[in-house]
Amino acid sequence: MATKLTQIYKHLYGKLGPQHWWPAETPFEVIIGAILTQNTNWLNVEKAIANLKKHGLLTPNALANLDHAVLAELIKPSGYYNVKTKRLKSFLDWFLRRYGGSIEKMKETSLAGLREELLSVKGIGKETADSILLYAAEKPSFVVDAYTYRILTRHGIIAAEDDYETIKELFESSLPEDAQLFNEYHALLVNIGKNYCVKIPRCKICPLSELLGAYESENQET
Repeated sequence: MATKLTQIYKHLYGKLGPQHWWPAETPFEVIIGAILTQNTNWLNVEKAIANLKKHGLLTPNALANLDHAVLAELIKPSGYYNVKTKRLKSFLDWFLRRYGGSIEKMKETSLAGLREELLSVKGIGKETADSILLYAAEKPSFVVDAYTYRILTRHGIIAAEDDYETIKELFESSLPEDAQLFNEYHALLVNIGKNYCVKIPRCKICPLSELLGAYESENQET
């Protein structure tokens, strides 16, 4: 399996090149984006972040001191804005209390320890925690998302019943422990999931079809 996953990475990187993901100006912006992107698409998150930037609020202290209703209105484009406001506030309370709002101090904590801490914050699930670890803290924690699951199940690389931790362990045990590698790999899978391995798969033009073959489905795009 390690060979197969390495082949997929090399093939996609050769075809698509570096993805320059996560799109953000600062690690803190990455974190806010990771929380806001839950249950929505990235275009909506960009609108919400643009609102925060416009008002000069994209700092831990500024957001922590912002009234709940005002913050909810600013992030409204991201959807579920009241829920996400509570999640942001929970994260900020932990981040300021534990690390004084410093990404660099947060990075000093071990990967396992920091992941456990993040998962203890209300509203921070596994995918969000791993996104923060990988893209903001630059730690080698592989991110598993719906795109990853869809691509790998369709090609029989994982079983439909495999859970998040099983898939994460598969990648991390099969690849070198390298944050940049995990970054590019996840981003490449997002590219495939968004553009080719969609609900009605576009196998004929998918870069992965050259390596793995077409996904056998009667509902392929023609």
